Amino acid sequence: MNNFVYDIPVKVYFGENQLGHLGEELKKFGTRVLLTYGGGSIKRIGLYDRVMNELKSAGLEVFELSGIEPNPRIDSVREGARMCKEHKIDVLLAVGGGSTIDATKFMAAGACVDHDPWDFLSEKWAPITEALPIVSILTLSATGSEMDSGGVISNMETNDKIGRLAPALLPKVSFLDPTLTYSVSPYQTACGAADMISHILEVYFNMDQDLYMLDCFMEGLLKTIIKYAPIAIKEPENYEARANLMWASSWAINGFINGGKRQAWSCHPIEHELSAIYDITHGLGLAILTPRWMEYCLDEQTVSKYVQFAINVFGVDSTMPPMDIAREGINRLSDFLFNTLGLQRTLTEVGITDEHFAHMARKACAGSTLLGFKSLQQTDIEAIYRLCL
Repeated sequence: MNNFVYDIPVKVYFGENQLGHLGEELKKFGTRVLLTYGGGSIKRIGLYDRVMNELKSAGLEVFELSGIEPNPRIDSVREGARMCKEHKIDVLLAVGGGSTIDATKFMAAGACVDHDPWDFLSEKWAPITEALPIVSILTLSATGSEMDSGGVISNMETNDKIGRLAPALLPKVSFLDPTLTYSVSPYQTACGAADMISHILEVYFNMDQDLYMLDCFMEGLLKTIIKYAPIAIKEPENYEARANLMWASSWAINGFINGGKRQAWSCHPIEHELSAIYDITHGLGLAILTPRWMEYCLDEQTVSKYVQFAINVFGVDSTMPPMDIAREGINRLSDFLFNTLGLQRTLTEVGITDEHFAHMARKACAGSTLLGFKSLQQTDIEAIYRLCL
């Protein structure tokens, strides 16, 4: 196995009624706050008023940027960075799901440079060496942005959707209250579960030497999502279900499960091209792609990992031939995503044709080879897209 460094210095307040600590945490970084959020959901559930009361009670000066989109846009990032500079912001407070938190991360970095924030993500790949402090209040269990150093931003002018990691983008403090996810719709709950599963599988499916302990941990995370996502959909105010999903989403992508594994992710760059052009929900795109990617990558060299997955996560009969066990594991995952969670199972169902497959596949592998669980070239990625029709 490879050596690794694990360093996730994010302070987490987990559980109900933790917002009483919000003011004291923000004041550690200054008095001028940029509050960022998406649509009107935080106002409908009363969270906006709760947050504003805490900020005012702490004597903080608040500026607001609302309207951050799903698949957040570089335009929102540019506006946030501009506001930070104009108002001499000390700390940013992101209230929402992964889209809001991702956009806020790049606002915080953009506030510290003179160039366009898109330079962080374009071919210029400008260094991210500092960012204003970020505090988050999570309202959707999915991306894990509340406890990781990455974010993904879309540029609708160029049809690009690009992610980047940098230690400076880690939130300083995150508030995780499962009750704030009670109002999340069944569809978004399902998409969030699919996103979490993909985060884990991108690391789990790896033919390098593994840490048995981490494989067991990932299998436990997967079983947690499979158990509690259907409960949260049927009983949206089930605290146990929402709490388990919220904490699983953080640990699925905060770096702990990597354990020195160095392979590239596969499904995420392939999906990013889908949502860059068609603006579909990221978790839905991953749900459609993941079983087909698994099917395409299954062969005699990789089958052992599928067998481990099928037996340990879904309890598939271990006496069957290995290839049969592997295929049954894929079938069980598909059944969970498309029947239990009720997500659409094909690109055709969401109105996507093969029109842009060649272009998307070329960008997904950067015109060369995607060095993931199994190396994929443009023709391979096109074939995976076609399996999704």
